[in-house]
Amino acid sequence: MMSFLWALIIGGIIGWLAGLIMGRDIPGGIIGNIIAGFVGAWIGQAILGNWGPVVADFAIIPALIGAIALVFIVSLVMKSMSKAD
Repeated sequence: MMSFLWALIIGGIIGWLAGLIMGRDIPGGIIGNIIAGFVGAWIGQAILGNWGPVVADFAIIPALIGAIALVFIVSLVMKSMSKAD
């Protein structure tokens, strides 16, 4: 149970940092940050592997790179959806 809570915290921090680095808000607030962190970590680790420091089963550097890419893609999709209105 504690490792799951730790993973939620680290995933949220990764998603939050990705949003700060990109200068864009992630839709959904805290939940959006956690989802971006988890999905970004999955993408980053699938593409870049598990190198660098590992915290709560997240390889921090690939996870952050993946989360930044995810925030960028989501912001592009959200921008194109707002222009379609």
